[in-house]
This record gives sequence, structure tokens and C-alpha cells, in this order.
Amino acid sequence: MFSKASAKRWDVEAVESATHPLRIPFNKPCLVGKELTYIADAILGGHASGDGAYTQKCHAFLERLLGVPKVLLTTSCTHALEMAALLLDIQPGDEVIVPSFTFVSTVNAFVLRGAQPVFADVRPDTLNIDETQLERLITSRTKAIVVVHYAGVGCEMDAIMEIAHRCGVAVVEDNAHGLFGGYKGKPLGTFGCLATQSFHETKNIQCGEGGALIINDPQFIERAEIIREKGTNRNRFFRGLVDKYTWVDIGSSYLPSDILAAFLYAQLEAWEQIQAKRRYIFEYYAEHLHDWARERHVRLPIVPEHCQQAYHMFYLLLPSLKQRQALIAHLKARGILSVFHYQPLHLSEMGLRFGGKPGDCPVTEDVSDRLLRLPFYNELTDAELSRIVAAIREFHGE
Repeated sequence: MFSKASAKRWDVEAVESATHPLRIPFNKPCLVGKELTYIADAILGGHASGDGAYTQKCHAFLERLLGVPKVLLTTSCTHALEMAALLLDIQPGDEVIVPSFTFVSTVNAFVLRGAQPVFADVRPDTLNIDETQLERLITSRTKAIVVVHYAGVGCEMDAIMEIAHRCGVAVVEDNAHGLFGGYKGKPLGTFGCLATQSFHETKNIQCGEGGALIINDPQFIERAEIIREKGTNRNRFFRGLVDKYTWVDIGSSYLPSDILAAFLYAQLEAWEQIQAKRRYIFEYYAEHLHDWARERHVRLPIVPEHCQQAYHMFYLLLPSLKQRQALIAHLKARGILSVFHYQPLHLSEMGLRFGGKPGDCPVTEDVSDRLLRLPFYNELTDAELSRIVAAIREFHGE
């Protein structure tokens, strides 16, 4: 039976649907192939918990596609980042450099281990961490640099890896946006000693909630398997290397259900189809908004020639916060949901507690007020894209 609250919510949604029968959401999860068939197979096969047959299929698929030593599925990208912090043995007082313009999980995973976050600003073109700031931010206490490939466009990894190697600092790639993207022909997520992926429903490849830890340095593989299995050597037991398994390290339960892995594997099988569609959407926006953006002093995404982007999102940088908010309202009135993105972490309540202050990251503070993300999901039709573009072109600013 519906509660009063749920009935009221249903009424509101029904009114919105009647007002906008062709409402376009910002994101919508979708089926692309054999997701439901594989889910049924996982259940009927008698192993629906973690590390079943579909989990192993996903591991092998990603390892082969990326050319990496080991991939381990996790329940989220957040948990993959937490595993990275454990593997790097982050201790209280260690410093970890992170961009201020990112999701909170990027920093939370390391703060949970007692790290002091050091916030770096981003480049004004790609909105990735500004590699020219790194050397002045590195101290004797710096343990890691965490880079985020924003919108699936690669950071300047040559410079970052050179600095990190010279200073003896680990690099972790938060590649939540960047699966199938590349930097100078090399896949994103294969540069740092560790990298993380997201399969959240807003990502190109999705299973509702999910992630993966990519291990590029083989020295971390055995301990990663232990951490992921609640701190036990259970994987060694299943491989016949020990006659029983026991508690040998710290850890947690980072294994996703094989039901989620089954959904994910169907998506991975269709990755080329998904990427082709997302490229089409990106290029449609870029082509049809180019003249409007130039006339209105609006900036479209910048993708350097040496970067092969992942087609994760399409955003606009409006001239001001006022215009950004006005465009959000303009589109919403026409049944189109657009959203802003990250707020500066160094100015958040927690960021201020870690010493952040206004002016520390001026590019981040500027772009976070002006950035607007457009609807971007695999089932967007030409009719919907045309309607979104037409609504934007009607906007003349406030």
C-alpha cells in the first residue's frame, strides 16, 4: 500500500509528466544487450555472491582490453579508492595531493586513513589537475598524487609521471570518467601504479553501482586480493595454495554481487556500440552549439589532440554564475534537466577544516560557478538532441 508521502510524490511526478510528456532527464540507465539474460543465468547458476563466473569474465575482459596485470571488481569506485589508500599504506600525517575540482570520494578514501589532503587547482582548458603546480606542492610527507581524468580527457601524464618518479611519489588515477579514453595512444588508467573505475549508472558502462581497482604494479596484487576479501587469504585457499584460509591483514568486503557483474559483463560486451553512440551525441552537441557558443561567449569542452577522450559528458562554461543558473531554469521550464558539477573541495566544510581558504584554487572557484552539464545517456534520440539544442539556442542570457 502507498504511504501518503509516496502518493504525494507520485502525484507530483504525474503532474510533471503531464506538463512535460517528453521530459528529458539528465541521465537514464539503459539496457544494451544481454543484461537480464546474464542476471538470470547468474542466479540459476547457484553463485550470485561475489567472485562468481561473471565477475571473472569482467576481470578477464578488462585485463585484456587495457593490457594490465590485474583488475578487481569492487562495489564502487569509492571502495576501489579506499583499497588504493590501504595498498599504499597511507598513515596519519601523510600528504596526498588531489584536485579540488573532483568528487568527494577522491579525497575521502585517503582522509579515512589519516592523510592530510593538499588541494591542487586545475588547468583552465581541460579542467584536469594543473601539473605545473605539483612540484611546489610536494613535500617530504607527500605519499601520493591522485589525478582525475575529468570528463574522460586525459591529464598531462608525461609531466605528472616524470615529477612523481623524480620525487618518489606514487600516482593513483581516479579514472571514473575515463574508461576507453587514452593519452598519446595509451589507455587512461594504465599510467599510475593503481587506478580506479566507476560503473555507476551515470557512467558510460554501468551496472547501477560498481567499480574496479586496476593494478598496474604487480607487487600490489596479492595484498589487494587479501584486502578485498575481508583481510583473509581466501583466494590462496581457492587456488589450492593453502589448506585453509584465515585472517592475515586488514580489509573489508569490497566484492560486488555476481548479479551486478552479470549486468556489467553484458555492457562490456557492447562497449564499442556504447562508445560509438556517445561519440555521436558529443559530436552532435559540439557541431550544433558551436556558433551559438561563440556568439554568446560560452566555452565548449576542449580536448587536446594528443588525448583520446572517453565521451563521458558534454558541458558548457557560461560567462557567469547568473547566466548558468538562468540557463538551467530556461531548460527546466522546457522539460530538460541540466545540472552543474563539482563544488570546490577546498572551500567545503571539511576542506576548510583541512586548511583550505578562498583564493587557493582560483580556476576551480571560477569554473565551478559557470559549468553546466547537458543530458548525456546512451538512449538519447536525435529528436531529443534536436530539442535540447533548439532550447539552448533560444537562450540569450539574463
